[in-house]
Amino acid sequence: MRVKLILLVSAVSVLAACKTTPEPVVQDPVAVNQPVPIPAPVEQAAPVQIVEAPTPIPYAGPIAGSLEDFLYNSGGNGDGRVFFAYNQYDLSNDSRDVLRRQAQWLQSYQNVTAVVEGNADERGTREYNLALAARRADSVKSFLVSQGVAPSRLTTVSYGKERPIDGGSNEASWAKNRNSLTNLMSGSIG
Repeated sequence: MRVKLILLVSAVSVLAACKTTPEPVVQDPVAVNQPVPIPAPVEQAAPVQIVEAPTPIPYAGPIAGSLEDFLYNSGGNGDGRVFFAYNQYDLSNDSRDVLRRQAQWLQSYQNVTAVVEGNADERGTREYNLALAARRADSVKSFLVSQGVAPSRLTTVSYGKERPIDGGSNEASWAKNRNSLTNLMSGSIG
């Protein structure tokens, strides 16, 4: 501690010895009775005008006829899917509501075609799940046709358990994978 104090005092002494004093500044004496110049008048600036920012255009939703428009108007979970109970292919009330909205949208855009994809969870044999997923896709197509969509605009495909949307092996994952997807194929504008 003492050594540190001695070093500190020495350092301060060295720095103090190096300090130089500045040379005094000599100013010219001011003449007595000398007129003081008057500054030129300052022009006043024009008053500030407050300009309002343009009103932002509110988001009007997705482009009509686009895939985003279809998904937005279908409701449900927003991805065009309806879900099924274990080992079932009949439509729940929630699924029917989603499919009614899909049918209304499809009737508004007569040039759009769609593929209804059937899916199953991982349980069961490959053959069994392909057949179950085909029945799920067919039940969705039949419902859309019953709502006025021309059958020629809809095709079905079964993927069985080959295209899971959730890779887990539990009830929550299996529930997500038991679905049917209405996938727009042609005629949409976006």
